[in-house]
Amino acid sequence: MTHDQQHPQSSATVQLNHTAVFATDRRRSAEFIATILGLEVAPPFGPFLPVDLGNGVTLDYYEMTDEPIQSQHYAFLVPEERFDTMIDRLEAAGTTYYADPSHTEPGRVNTLFGGRGAYFDDPDGHNMEIMTTPYIRP
Repeated sequence: MTHDQQHPQSSATVQLNHTAVFATDRRRSAEFIATILGLEVAPPFGPFLPVDLGNGVTLDYYEMTDEPIQSQHYAFLVPEERFDTMIDRLEAAGTTYYADPSHTEPGRVNTLFGGRGAYFDDPDGHNMEIMTTPYIRP
């Protein structure tokens, strides 16, 4: 039996399974994004604290305290009917959201590609994005 026969999906698609997110405090950062997105923080997996996004992908928070955290960008496609709740959670957390990735339009959302979106920083300065419609790429 070949590798492709054992894993029939492997030849059809490539899917992101997990990614490590560096944090100065993995619990604080994992709980922050889980709260905003309405998700749960899973039990630790080795040095990682996972947040399961519900689509087969986890954000594996990894604590790194010996060097500065390099800001990354993470974009989440969210259901339209949950977007306002997420904005309310950002406001309740005292976190400013922006209509643009450069954070020049505070307290506003965008309407790109017929949906709605907003950007905000997590506790370590990662530029997070929630959007209700995927980007239309040429």
